[in-house]
Amino acid sequence: MKLLVSPPPPLFPSSPCRRSGKAILQKHFHAVATRESCKCGEANRTAICRVAATHGSEQVKGREPLRRGRVSPRLPVPEHIRRPPYDGTDRLPDVNPDRQMHDRESIVHMRAACELAARVLQYAGTMVKPSVTTDEIDRAVHQMIIDAGAYPSPLGYGGFPKSVCTSVNECICHGIPDSRALRDGDIINIDVTVYLNGYHGDTSRTYLCGEVNEPTKQLVKVTEECMLRGISACKHGVSFKAIGGRISEHVNKYGYSVDPFIGHGVGTIFHSEPIIWHTYDYEPGFMVAGQTFTIEPTLSMGSTRCEVWDDGWTAITVDGSLNAQFEHTVLVTVNGAEILTKC
Repeated sequence: MKLLVSPPPPLFPSSPCRRSGKAILQKHFHAVATRESCKCGEANRTAICRVAATHGSEQVKGREPLRRGRVSPRLPVPEHIRRPPYDGTDRLPDVNPDRQMHDRESIVHMRAACELAARVLQYAGTMVKPSVTTDEIDRAVHQMIIDAGAYPSPLGYGGFPKSVCTSVNECICHGIPDSRALRDGDIINIDVTVYLNGYHGDTSRTYLCGEVNEPTKQLVKVTEECMLRGISACKHGVSFKAIGGRISEHVNKYGYSVDPFIGHGVGTIFHSEPIIWHTYDYEPGFMVAGQTFTIEPTLSMGSTRCEVWDDGWTAITVDGSLNAQFEHTVLVTVNGAEILTKC
């Protein structure tokens, strides 16, 4: 779950998301920004946009737009479970400017939280079948997390009403679980974050529901490859720019669009610096061994422009294009990066 921040005007002139013609200034888990320029040439950008538009128009045909279902009441958390600082308030926390560093002891705690998040996500993925509702997935995720003595990090974060994000088809991110049943051919991103012993572990994956067509399977496959390529760029002393550069090089081969949602530092604090861009970027600084952050690219078959439902959370592509996302929490090491959110 991420946060919308106001980007500096010289580099980031506008948000790609809209709601009733107004700027969205609240209730987002990711920071959102757009950049009209990148290191690739104008001709290359035009070609990529043309291919993305073709992808988008082809995959929207014959598929009903996503409709919201009924949202059930918030689930309770036992009193003995440790809660994050934002529990009990609907105020959206600011992104913490500190870059979270870990010693041996805190790395042990991070590994535990991330391993739990990975197991919960793996279990949630087994539930992805036609006729299953996202509310059922939320209930199962909630129960597994509290049974492990942890708190579901999204619950109550800035007023978010559920314990997991379930983003179906054209929902880019932050989908609220509800009574809508999954259908044959859907894709769904399940985003799990747990708070265990004072540490957050954050991970997500896009799953195929039933029989999914080949173009959609390719989108999902390439998105996971992009995440792994971004992770492969990580190492002590390497510029943060290398992550977005590695991802962009791969995306450009397929003509997809990279949605302008970001990764973030994670640890004892849910969202902190550094901001991790998944495109060519200008993020200053270099990775340091002991840092933890998420890498979580979201790819679209069409436009990256989105609108947010009046629930204040659900971000949907304006043109109905399908989206896929994958996310891992990583620990920077001297020789590379350790993926913490693995079972």
